[in-house]
Amino acid sequence: MDSQRLFDGRLKIRHLVLLTTLADEGSMVGAAEVLRVTQPAITRAVREAEAVLEVALFDRKPRGVLPTQYGEIFLESARTVLNSLRNAADHIDELQRVGVRPVRVGTNLAGAYSLLPQALIALKKTQPNLSVSVIEGLPEELATSLARDEVDLVVGRLDPNGFRTGAHHIRLYDEPVRIVVRQDHPAVKRHEQSIEDLMDYPWILPGRPTQLRDELDELFSREGLGLPRNIIECSTILTLRSILIGTDAIAPLPMLIGARDEQLTMLTTSLETVPRSIGITMPADRSMSASARKLIDSIVDTARVIARDLLIDK
Repeated sequence: MDSQRLFDGRLKIRHLVLLTTLADEGSMVGAAEVLRVTQPAITRAVREAEAVLEVALFDRKPRGVLPTQYGEIFLESARTVLNSLRNAADHIDELQRVGVRPVRVGTNLAGAYSLLPQALIALKKTQPNLSVSVIEGLPEELATSLARDEVDLVVGRLDPNGFRTGAHHIRLYDEPVRIVVRQDHPAVKRHEQSIEDLMDYPWILPGRPTQLRDELDELFSREGLGLPRNIIECSTILTLRSILIGTDAIAPLPMLIGARDEQLTMLTTSLETVPRSIGITMPADRSMSASARKLIDSIVDTARVIARDLLIDK
């Protein structure tokens, strides 16, 4: 199709709202109720959008509608456009209220424990009015949020496979993944350090699909072992820490979690093949606001101190 047809004035924001709501609700009746419009209005919007795009966007089913392959492609971009407009409205509102544009930062386990909190503490000392929203998630979830303009940047373990296109990485330092346990864990006293020695303990592993989980599964396979029989899947540090302290569980975690918690310690078990690069991921096709650049500067400065400390801890 000729892409210029999208900009000839026939396709409007209301079409994007109606079509994405229809996809979410799965029926004309549901979409009409949510948007408080008539069913003919929904039907008309679909026909108008399909006329512009020259493809069918939805398949009509006995109990509702489903997006076609063309519809899925269009709806993905439509959601990104709508998210960008909502974010713009939020930013304008924040700028009107406090005079500073807010920053939305996504983070995973490696960034949430040390790097981002320390960077925010440093930033707030000089920029107390700068508003920052922190969104925690798995790398794959954050990759989607970044692509949809739901976050401005992501801080934590780098996963280039999760940001296949349109992303730029700043690598800050390498933080090994280590086996973390409570201070008085039996494995420490018995000097059980090999993967095989540890198989009978409860393991806390990241959920699937994540790059870290894939690497850990491959590690068990290379050692000629199956997965541990007793597994909890968790990537939330507060839950993880409570389980580690209260049980004989063990968890592969970023080194700083084990090194800087008085109630936890690390085994010497080698996990050399597990990904370890920590950094910032940003959209390559969007410019950073002045507020986001200030946060990035604070993260980079904080990372220099952490990298020095890691060399000492090793």
